[in-house]
Amino acid sequence: MAPDAAGRIEIVQGDITTLAVDAIVNAANRSLLGGGGVDGAIHRAAGPGLLAECRTLGGAGTGEARITGGHRLPARHVIHAVGPVWHGGDRGEAELLARCYRESLRLAGERGLRSVAFPAISTGAFGYPLEEATRVAVAEVRAGLARWPSIGRAVFCVFSDEARRAYERELGVARRG
Repeated sequence: MAPDAAGRIEIVQGDITTLAVDAIVNAANRSLLGGGGVDGAIHRAAGPGLLAECRTLGGAGTGEARITGGHRLPARHVIHAVGPVWHGGDRGEAELLARCYRESLRLAGERGLRSVAFPAISTGAFGYPLEEATRVAVAEVRAGLARWPSIGRAVFCVFSDEARRAYERELGVARRG
C-alpha cells in the first residue's frame, strides 16, 4: 500500500516567491513568458534569467507542465503548469486542472525533488471557482504524494484568507491560534 500523504501537506498563507522549497509551481499561461498574478510575481522575483530560459521551451498546452531553474528565487526550480480557463465546467476543466497537479508532481518526483509549493492554479484571472479548484488540487496532491513517496512536503501557498479557509476545509485542518 502506498504511503499516506498525512503530515506531508501544509497550507502557507503568503508569497510563494519567498518559499525555500525545491520547486514552486507557477500558474502559467500557454506562452510561459509571464503574465499577471502569480505568474507575473514569479517572473519578477526570479529575474530575467527565467524569461530567457522559458523562451527556449516553446510554450505548453493546457494541463501541461514544464520545469526550469529558479534563478533568483529561493526555490531551486519553477514548474510552470498551464491551468484551464473556466467555461462553466463542461469543457473538461476539472481533468485539465487535475493534469496540472499530476504533471507538476511527476516532474518533481522524476527529478528527486523533496518539496513542492503550489498556488491555487486557475482560480485568479482564469476564473476557476475556488472551492471546486481546491477539491481537485487536494485530491491530486494526495494521490501524487502516494505515487511519489520521495516528495516529502507539499505546500499549498495561498494569498487570501478565503483561499486558506477553502484549503483548510478540504484538508480537514482545524485552524490553531
